[in-house]
Amino acid sequence: MPEATLMTPAAMHLLLPLFGHFGLVVCLYAGLTWARLVVVRRGEAAKNDFARADGDPPLSARLQRNLANQFEAPVFVWIAAILLILTDHVTLWDVAAAWIFLIGRLIHTAVQCTADNVALRGQVFTINFLGLLWLMAHAFLAVSGVL
Repeated sequence: MPEATLMTPAAMHLLLPLFGHFGLVVCLYAGLTWARLVVVRRGEAAKNDFARADGDPPLSARLQRNLANQFEAPVFVWIAAILLILTDHVTLWDVAAAWIFLIGRLIHTAVQCTADNVALRGQVFTINFLGLLWLMAHAFLAVSGVL
């Protein structure tokens, strides 16, 4: 039976910020649950209101929208990371891009969940999007045989 190969240190370092992103998602689920309990207890919403996408009152709506954002562009970061690991092309630049992605996601979440400044939210979104662009471009080059 062949011996299992361990993941390279570079691959493990690439995954750390992605698991940090998963931690952010878990925190958002917990926060959304808490916020929904609060609005139900205050009488601002009924449990059935949450069956609709627009059923959240302002306290929980921000969290719900940000949580939905965590399953849009970030999915591509995971795809790129997996492709880079499978092709054994993870570099220090990829690890840095993954950390930029996470830092950008954290800042974007803080802005989206606490303020109505859409222009600022768009600006901080650019931070994590740059990390995503790097990772996806490098993954494309890796799988296309250019590297």
